[in-house]
Amino acid sequence: MALKRCTKFNTIDPADYEAQLFAIKELFGSTKEQVYIQPDFNCDNGKNIHVGEDFLTNYNVTILDIAPVHIGDYCMIGPNTLITTVGHPLNPEGRREKKAYGRPVTIGNDVWIGGNCTILPGVTIGNNVVVAAGAVVTKDVPDNCVVAGVPARIIKRIENE
Repeated sequence: MALKRCTKFNTIDPADYEAQLFAIKELFGSTKEQVYIQPDFNCDNGKNIHVGEDFLTNYNVTILDIAPVHIGDYCMIGPNTLITTVGHPLNPEGRREKKAYGRPVTIGNDVWIGGNCTILPGVTIGNNVVVAAGAVVTKDVPDNCVVAGVPARIIKRIENE
Protein backbone atom coordinates (compact mmCIF):
# COMPACT_ATOMS: atom_id res chain seq x y z
CA MET A 1 0.00 0.00 0.00
CA ALA A 2 2.80 2.47 0.87
CA LEU A 3 4.47 1.94 -2.50
CA LYS A 4 1.25 2.90 -4.29
CA ARG A 5 0.69 5.91 -2.04
CA CYS A 6 4.28 7.11 -2.51
CA THR A 7 3.93 6.75 -6.28
CA LYS A 8 0.68 8.74 -6.13
CA PHE A 9 2.30 11.47 -4.02
CA ASN A 10 5.35 11.69 -6.29
CA THR A 11 3.16 12.33 -9.35
CA ILE A 12 1.15 15.20 -7.83
CA ASP A 13 1.81 18.62 -9.35
CA PRO A 14 4.35 20.27 -6.98
CA ALA A 15 2.32 23.50 -7.16
CA ASP A 16 -0.74 21.70 -5.72
CA TYR A 17 0.14 21.86 -2.01
CA GLU A 18 -3.36 20.87 -0.87
CA ALA A 19 -3.28 17.64 -2.90
CA GLN A 20 0.23 16.86 -1.64
CA LEU A 21 -0.80 17.46 1.97
CA PHE A 22 -3.88 15.25 1.58
CA ALA A 23 -1.74 12.44 0.11
CA ILE A 24 0.82 12.68 2.94
CA LYS A 25 -1.90 12.70 5.60
CA GLU A 26 -3.26 9.49 4.01
CA LEU A 27 0.23 7.95 3.97
CA PHE A 28 1.65 8.93 7.38
CA GLY A 29 0.47 7.75 10.79
CA SER A 30 0.12 11.34 11.99
CA THR A 31 1.07 14.89 11.01
CA LYS A 32 0.45 18.39 12.22
CA GLU A 33 -0.93 21.01 9.83
CA GLN A 34 2.13 22.28 7.94
CA VAL A 35 4.00 19.49 6.16
CA TYR A 36 6.16 20.11 3.09
CA ILE A 37 7.65 17.13 1.27
CA GLN A 38 9.42 17.31 -2.06
CA PRO A 39 9.30 14.37 -4.47
CA ASP A 40 10.58 11.76 -4.72
CA PHE A 41 9.63 10.53 -1.28
CA ASN A 42 9.62 6.82 -0.42
CA CYS A 43 8.81 4.72 2.63
CA ASP A 44 8.07 1.10 3.61
CA ASN A 45 4.86 1.48 5.56
CA GLY A 46 3.97 5.13 6.07
CA LYS A 47 1.67 4.59 9.05
CA ASN A 48 4.74 4.28 11.32
CA ILE A 49 5.82 7.84 10.44
CA HIS A 50 4.71 10.63 12.79
CA VAL A 51 5.81 14.22 12.12
CA GLY A 52 5.29 17.50 13.93
CA GLU A 53 4.46 21.03 12.88
CA ASP A 54 6.31 22.74 10.02
CA PHE A 55 8.02 19.56 8.80
CA LEU A 56 10.08 19.84 5.60
CA THR A 57 11.95 17.33 3.46
CA ASN A 58 13.92 18.19 0.38
CA TYR A 59 14.15 15.91 -2.68
CA ASN A 60 14.75 12.15 -2.63
CA VAL A 61 14.20 11.39 1.05
CA THR A 62 13.54 7.79 2.09
CA ILE A 63 12.19 6.66 5.45
CA LEU A 64 12.27 2.89 5.97
CA ASP A 65 9.65 2.61 8.68
CA ILE A 66 9.12 -1.02 9.67
CA ALA A 67 9.35 0.41 13.23
CA PRO A 68 8.04 3.80 14.40
CA VAL A 69 9.70 7.05 13.33
CA HIS A 70 8.77 10.11 15.41
CA ILE A 71 9.96 13.51 14.19
CA GLY A 72 9.27 16.65 16.23
CA ASP A 73 8.22 20.18 15.33
CA TYR A 74 10.21 22.53 13.05
CA CYS A 75 12.43 19.87 11.48
CA MET A 76 14.12 20.03 8.09
CA ILE A 77 15.62 17.09 6.23
CA GLY A 78 18.06 17.66 3.36
CA PRO A 79 18.03 15.92 -0.02
CA ASN A 80 19.03 12.29 -0.50
CA THR A 81 18.69 11.47 3.19
CA LEU A 82 17.85 8.00 4.53
CA ILE A 83 16.19 7.37 7.87
CA THR A 84 16.02 3.63 8.49
CA THR A 85 14.52 1.55 11.27
CA VAL A 86 15.48 -1.77 9.66
CA GLY A 87 18.65 -3.80 10.05
CA HIS A 88 19.78 -7.30 9.18
CA PRO A 89 21.82 -9.97 10.98
CA LEU A 90 25.60 -9.91 10.77
CA ASN A 91 25.75 -13.67 10.16
CA PRO A 92 25.38 -14.84 6.56
CA GLU A 93 22.75 -17.48 7.40
CA GLY A 94 20.40 -14.83 8.76
CA ARG A 95 20.95 -12.58 5.76
CA ARG A 96 20.33 -15.47 3.34
CA GLU A 97 17.03 -16.06 5.12
CA LYS A 98 16.23 -12.34 4.69
CA LYS A 99 15.81 -11.90 8.44
CA ALA A 100 15.41 -8.35 9.64
CA TYR A 101 14.83 -6.40 12.82
CA GLY A 102 13.26 -3.02 13.47
CA ARG A 103 14.30 -0.38 15.98
CA PRO A 104 12.46 2.96 16.27
CA VAL A 105 14.02 6.30 15.39
CA THR A 106 13.13 9.44 17.33
CA ILE A 107 14.08 12.95 16.23
CA GLY A 108 13.39 15.93 18.51
CA ASN A 109 12.20 19.47 17.80
CA ASP A 110 14.16 22.04 15.79
CA VAL A 111 16.42 19.52 14.07
CA TRP A 112 18.14 20.19 10.75
CA ILE A 113 19.46 17.11 8.97
CA GLY A 114 21.70 18.10 6.07
CA GLY A 115 21.82 16.49 2.65
CA ASN A 116 23.05 12.94 2.05
CA CYS A 117 22.73 11.87 5.69
CA THR A 118 21.90 8.45 7.06
CA ILE A 119 20.12 7.89 10.37
CA LEU A 120 20.44 4.26 11.53
CA PRO A 121 17.97 2.06 13.46
CA GLY A 122 17.43 2.75 17.15
CA VAL A 123 18.86 6.28 17.11
CA THR A 124 17.39 9.14 19.13
CA ILE A 125 18.35 12.68 18.10
CA GLY A 126 17.68 15.37 20.71
CA ASN A 127 16.24 18.86 20.33
CA ASN A 128 18.04 21.70 18.56
CA VAL A 129 20.50 19.47 16.70
CA VAL A 130 22.21 20.03 13.36
CA VAL A 131 23.37 16.92 11.50
CA ALA A 132 26.01 18.05 9.00
CA ALA A 133 25.75 17.00 5.36
CA GLY A 134 26.98 13.49 4.68
CA ALA A 135 26.90 12.37 8.32
CA VAL A 136 26.02 8.83 9.33
CA VAL A 137 24.30 8.84 12.72
CA THR A 138 24.96 5.50 14.41
CA LYS A 139 24.19 6.39 18.05
CA ASP A 140 22.08 8.78 20.10
CA VAL A 141 22.72 12.53 19.83
CA PRO A 142 22.09 14.84 22.83
CA ASP A 143 20.29 18.20 22.67
CA ASN A 144 21.93 21.40 21.43
CA CYS A 145 24.81 20.23 19.29
CA VAL A 146 26.19 19.83 15.78
CA VAL A 147 27.27 16.35 14.68
CA ALA A 148 29.32 15.49 11.60
CA GLY A 149 31.30 12.68 10.05
CA VAL A 150 31.17 8.94 9.55
CA PRO A 151 30.28 7.88 12.13
CA ALA A 152 28.78 11.16 13.31
CA ARG A 153 30.31 12.74 16.39
CA ILE A 154 29.74 16.00 18.23
CA ILE A 155 31.82 18.82 16.74
CA LYS A 156 30.14 21.80 18.39
CA ARG A 157 27.71 22.70 21.17
CA ILE A 158 24.87 25.09 20.30
CA GLU A 159 24.08 27.82 22.81
CA ASN A 160 20.30 28.20 23.00
CA GLU A 161 19.63 31.94 23.10
